Amino acid sequence: MPLLLGSLLYAQSSVTGYVYHDANGNGRRDRREQGVTGVSVSNGTQVVATGKNGRYKLPIGQDNIIFVIKPSGYKVPLNEWNQPQFYYIHKPSGSPALKYQGVSPTGALPKSVDFALIPQEEPENFTALIFGDPQTYTEQEMAFFAKGVVAELEGIPNIAFGLSLGDLVGDDLVLHSPYIQAVSKVGTPWYNLIGNHDMDFDAAADLLSDESYEASFGPPNYAFNYGNAHFIVLDDILYPDPRDGKGYWGGFRKDQLDFIENNLKHVNKDQLVVLAFHIPLWHENENSFRNADRQRLFDLLKDYPHTLSMSAHTHIQRQNFYSREDGWHQDKPHHEYNAGTTSGDWYSGELNEQGVPVSTMRDGTPKGYAFLNIRGNQYTIDYKVAGQPEELQIQLFHPQVVAQGRGTQAGIFANFFMGHEGNTVEYRIDEGKWRPMNYLETPDPEFVRLLYRWDTAEELMPGRRPSNAVNSTHVWRGNIPTNLPVGSHQIEVRATDMFGRTFTQQGTYRLENPVSIK
Repeated sequence: MPLLLGSLLYAQSSVTGYVYHDANGNGRRDRREQGVTGVSVSNGTQVVATGKNGRYKLPIGQDNIIFVIKPSGYKVPLNEWNQPQFYYIHKPSGSPALKYQGVSPTGALPKSVDFALIPQEEPENFTALIFGDPQTYTEQEMAFFAKGVVAELEGIPNIAFGLSLGDLVGDDLVLHSPYIQAVSKVGTPWYNLIGNHDMDFDAAADLLSDESYEASFGPPNYAFNYGNAHFIVLDDILYPDPRDGKGYWGGFRKDQLDFIENNLKHVNKDQLVVLAFHIPLWHENENSFRNADRQRLFDLLKDYPHTLSMSAHTHIQRQNFYSREDGWHQDKPHHEYNAGTTSGDWYSGELNEQGVPVSTMRDGTPKGYAFLNIRGNQYTIDYKVAGQPEELQIQLFHPQVVAQGRGTQAGIFANFFMGHEGNTVEYRIDEGKWRPMNYLETPDPEFVRLLYRWDTAEELMPGRRPSNAVNSTHVWRGNIPTNLPVGSHQIEVRATDMFGRTFTQQGTYRLENPVSIK
């Protein structure tokens, strides 16, 4: 690099530009196109609002991604793969040498870094599509993802945007490109966040662990508005682990928390604030997430009454709630939806009729995806089992035949995929009286049954044995009545979720005369 240019790059300490109404949609700020006032722009830490002519100015170093925080009522341009184009990468010298390709040198900073906004009708009632952990390790698994999940969503109507909650691939970052191509076929703008399997593991510092991710997806920390909701997307993986330099740890750097603080200064407290990150905020021990970071996050949100967090990572599905005892500052607990995954149990299990692994997760939740339904500053979440009708919200397990008149320790088990302790789950037999089912934290017996098919098979089965079962946080049990007439009897289970909605599932069992021992 010539000395003069090098000195020029070093001397640049700020970036300026315009956020403008792209009236003709050509992606360039033309002379007559007006600036948009009051729009937030960030360098990843500081956040400023544009002035009356749409102009902004921010400090800049030698490694920054400048991005606009999309306001409600506007959209940003999309590239050919439906990725929102809301950022400018400033790395004059490019990424350091790593195993996977990072950002190429961006050279001198343009005189003006401008961001286009296009007005759009943006209702306060909308639905977003949520993917947990596609996590494909091979091209074959990418094909499973495309065929088993994406294909049934191609062209789906009335979806505002999609968001994947990290672990887009499984360590082989070359697969980021085919992943982008796969999700683009859904046909809606698609946002992403980084997971621990999307990182540069040969990076010497956490700030450099996302270089390859940035080259494919842009900033790992950003925000945008839609309707009356404000979304904050975050990298919550500390790598290498600051405790010992090995592995990773859930948490945030100070600059990330500073970004959240600076960003929230521009967010109306009546908005729904949705946070999205990969590793859940679980607080059972310090080994999974750094307590001080979670606490500062909760401190920053203390004046926002409408919040939701979404995470993935665990390859199970559960609802986490954080109360004042956990450092949350409001009477209503903070809800974190730890989403089920599109890879399920890492593409394991028997093959379905498509030739795709069933991949039921260890807690008995079938693989699938979620719909985040937002109405103003309120929300509901629907889980959709891949390849099954949307009505499938409860999986039943029970004997097929029981001896009439004899007591049995067998039971009726209901796995309510979106459930949690405290939900009302009831059952009845032959349209009789509704009776409560008992909540249990136990392995899902239906998953155990499928698992043992692998361990008792006399011939090798195609595919990969599922992981061992874990205790599920959404299983209930009821007793089987045996004092009814011989014959077939109908089981009906109904469950009410945290949003007050009721779902049902049915099954049957037979009572037969006991078989005498000769």
